[in-house]
Amino acid sequence: MSSTLQHFTTPKGVKVTLNTGLFINNEFVPAKDGKTIDTVNPSNGKVITKVSEAGPEDVDRAVAAAEKAFNGVWSKTSGKARSRLMNKFADILETHAEELAQIETLDNGKAISFSRGFDVAELIQCFRYYAGWADKIHGKVIDTEGAFSFTRHEPIGVCGAIIPWNFPLLMLAWKIAPALATGNTVVLKTSELTPLSGLKFASLVAEAGFPPGVINIITGYGPRAGDALSRHMNVGKIAFTGSTNVGRMVMKAAAESNLKKVTLELGGKSPNIIFDDADLDGAVKWAHHGIFFNHGQVCCAGSRVYVQEGVYDEFLKKFNKISRDTKVGDPFDEACFQGPQVSETQYNRIMSYIDHGIKEGAKVTTGGKRHGTEGYFIEPTVFTDVREDMKIMQEEIFGPVVAVSKFKDLDEVIEKAHLTEYGLAAAVFTQNVTKALEVSALLKAGTVWVNCTNQLDYNTPFGGYRQSGFGRENGKYALDNYTQVKTVKVNLTR
Repeated sequence: MSSTLQHFTTPKGVKVTLNTGLFINNEFVPAKDGKTIDTVNPSNGKVITKVSEAGPEDVDRAVAAAEKAFNGVWSKTSGKARSRLMNKFADILETHAEELAQIETLDNGKAISFSRGFDVAELIQCFRYYAGWADKIHGKVIDTEGAFSFTRHEPIGVCGAIIPWNFPLLMLAWKIAPALATGNTVVLKTSELTPLSGLKFASLVAEAGFPPGVINIITGYGPRAGDALSRHMNVGKIAFTGSTNVGRMVMKAAAESNLKKVTLELGGKSPNIIFDDADLDGAVKWAHHGIFFNHGQVCCAGSRVYVQEGVYDEFLKKFNKISRDTKVGDPFDEACFQGPQVSETQYNRIMSYIDHGIKEGAKVTTGGKRHGTEGYFIEPTVFTDVREDMKIMQEEIFGPVVAVSKFKDLDEVIEKAHLTEYGLAAAVFTQNVTKALEVSALLKAGTVWVNCTNQLDYNTPFGGYRQSGFGRENGKYALDNYTQVKTVKVNLTR
C-alpha cells in the first residue's frame, strides 16, 4: 500500500483505514508536488489527518486515465455489464454503510442519524436507481421521407465533477452514478473541507470491478484543481454544485476552453409560505426541518418564512419554541439534530450575517449566539421584523438562520417570494389543494414542496430557475446531462 494510508478511530470507537492520496487509475498516489491539506474535525477544530492536494498536473493525470479508460474498455462495456457493476458497487457500499456514516459525521459534522439514515442511504439507492437505467439508454426511429432515420444517445467521454462540502457522499452519487450509467468516465474533485468519505468511497471502486480510470477522485482547492478541471480540453462535460459566484467562474472557464457541456446547481434563498388554513403544527415542524436540517447548510433551505397574518403570532410562538428546543451538540449523539458548522470560516461568515441583521434593525427572537465553547456550533437563530432589502433576506447565509415575515394575501406573498435573484426551491403550506396547485404554478422555483420541506429523492429531478443554475440532477432528466444525441440517416432512394 502507498504511504498515504492512514488509520484512526472515530469518537464512537469505529476503526477506520483510509487512503488519503489521490485516487487515479484505481490507485492512490500522492500529489506530484507533494502538497497536502489538513482536514479538520468541526466539532473541536482539531486536525483529523492530511490528504493529498491535487494541482493542475494531477488533474492532467486523472483526465488522461479517464480518457484512456473511455477509449479503451469502458466504451466497449455494455449497458448490462455497467448495470451489474453498479449494483455490485451498491452492495459493497452497503456493507461499509456504518463506516461511511461515521466518517461523514467526523469530517463534516452532520448528525450521525442523518449521515446514516439520509446521506449514506441515498448514496446506495442512487447507484441502484441508475444501475437500472444503464441498459435503457437508447434513441428512437423517426419516420422521414426517403430515408431510414434514427438517433443514438451516446456518452460524452470524460466528465468532470466538482462537489461541495455540505453533502459529500450525496453530491458524489448525484454526479458519478448517472455518468457511469450513460457510459462515461469521471474525474471528480471533492471539497478540500470534507474529502474523507469520498476517499473511502474511492477505496471500494476496484473491489467492485470497475476498470482502472473509469472513476477518479481527487481533492484540491477550486482555484487550482477546480479551475484546471473546468478548463481541461479533454473533459467534455463539467457538473458543478456550489455557490452562484463560483458557478460563474466554472462556466467562464468551460467557455474559454472547449465550450464543454455545463450543468450548474447553485445557491438559493427559498421562500416557505404558510397560509392561514395550514395545519399549523405540521407547518411549524416542517419549517424547522426546512431551515435547520443539516445545520442550515442546504442550498434549498427554507430561509425566508412568510406567514399569513391570521396565524402569524401563533406560528411564531410555536416556531420559537421548537427552535429553542433543537438538540445542538455532539453529532455522534444519536439524539443530536444540529451539529457544528463545517469550518471556522463558515462559522465566522454566519455570525457576521447575524451581526449584520441586528445592525439593520431585525429582531432576534431565538438564538443568535455561539453554542458551547469549542468547535463551530451556532444556536438556531430566528429573525423577525425584517425588510426585503436586508442583507439577511437577500443573500444566502448557508447556516441555521431564518427570517420570519408576515403577509396579507396571495399577491403580496408571491411578489415577496420573487424579490431575490434565486429560484431553487419553495414550500407552500395549505390544506386547500386548489390553492396549493395555484401557488406552485406561480412560484419561479425548480422544486415546490407542498406541506413539507427538503424532501430530496434520487428519482425526482432537482435544479434551479434564474441564478440558481441550470440542468437537472436525479431521475431520468439527469441522463440528458451525460449524453449527446447523434442522428443517423440511411438513404432509401435509388
